[in-house]
Amino acid sequence: MSSDLDVAVVGAGVAGLALAHRLRAAGRAVHVFESAEHVGGRMASLRRDGYLIDTGAEMIGSCGYPAMWRLIREFGMSEVEVPAIGADLAMWREGRAHPHVGDPRGLLAGAALSRVSRLALVRLLGLAALRRKEYDTDAPEATPLGHRAIADVTRGDLHDYLFQPLTGGFFGWDTERACAGPLLSHLLAVGPTSTFRTFRDGMDVLARKLAEGVEISTGVTVDEVVATGSGARVFAGGAVVNARTVVLAVPAPVAAAVHAQAPDYVRACEFRPMIKVICLLGRPVAPAGGGQSFALAVPTVENPELAGIVLDDRKHPGRVPPERGLVTLVAGPSVSAELLSATDGEIAATLTEQAERYVPGLADALRATVVTRFRHGLPMPTPAAMAARPDFVRRPPSTVEYAGDWWLLRPSSEAAVRSAELVAERLAVPRTAGVSAVARG
Repeated sequence: MSSDLDVAVVGAGVAGLALAHRLRAAGRAVHVFESAEHVGGRMASLRRDGYLIDTGAEMIGSCGYPAMWRLIREFGMSEVEVPAIGADLAMWREGRAHPHVGDPRGLLAGAALSRVSRLALVRLLGLAALRRKEYDTDAPEATPLGHRAIADVTRGDLHDYLFQPLTGGFFGWDTERACAGPLLSHLLAVGPTSTFRTFRDGMDVLARKLAEGVEISTGVTVDEVVATGSGARVFAGGAVVNARTVVLAVPAPVAAAVHAQAPDYVRACEFRPMIKVICLLGRPVAPAGGGQSFALAVPTVENPELAGIVLDDRKHPGRVPPERGLVTLVAGPSVSAELLSATDGEIAATLTEQAERYVPGLADALRATVVTRFRHGLPMPTPAAMAARPDFVRRPPSTVEYAGDWWLLRPSSEAAVRSAELVAERLAVPRTAGVSAVARG
């Protein structure tokens, strides 16, 4: 690696790799720095004893993921390689799992909601659909709901047995502080949960394809990035590298710590921790009450410690050896921060003990566990971030840029890849800003 680079990308998650891919196609020379020993970030997978384990992202949408599908088709992948999961999501209430959550069938079957709450849901989504163009996932701050919190927009059962468990279990959000507009934009875009898909060969397959041919230094931590008049300096692994452009494709709190000149929006973006326990089982298990759902959401009012259970062996049969099982347990948003300092054994013991109530026989079937923890798990759309975003988007191109799902306040691989497209467009614009704009980052 030369000490003088054209573009230095910090972070080999899907955002950083997608950006490197786009820039290389445009003729730019790119080098990627990654602190971990592998690529993929929050979209990585492990392979152990015949089990295929997704450590971060679990699925993508058939709809609402256009940037992801552009990449998938660009690499010549067929729908066989990105199969439909073919099962739905269930909600726990009153001692059993209620299927068809997030699916039109749920409005008829109940899906753990009272009749009044189902009517409130139809009204909420119906009014949003009438103003569909104003719920743009590229402009999360501009929805008709403004900065109203999820807990303010949804009440009673609708909050406790739908919106809180969905956002808490899948995103780790605090519904008292997370804004509802970006969530509704996401829900309108992706449609029913029964249309979700996964990558047959692991959620890291796209990251691995993107990494091919890219110069990547893994196991190298970037400590500081300093903008200069003609570029930026990268302090990494005890060395100093000069680059014409640096892109921080890392969680916003990390970007703010690395680059002291980061814009207000970067500092306003808040991330929530995520902790998972992946259980390698000697046989398949099923939620109490049966059913064919691939995931079970557990409301905080039912259990504050366990937010969700994903039956990975139902996502695709190739995830496990024959007649084995694979289950992921997701820690509740109210305890995740506390569990970050616990040992893997303590985390596994806590969540598996809680899960036995919902998945009987889990303890007897358990063979091994894998604990994954992300201090900066997923971005949460707070009022402060929403207010600061317009200036961030309008700022002139700089020698220090940023990429990641937080760019769009949408916790998804789609937002990560879409941010890469938007940043690539920014870097293609001739720089006409003065030194003061460059120094701002």
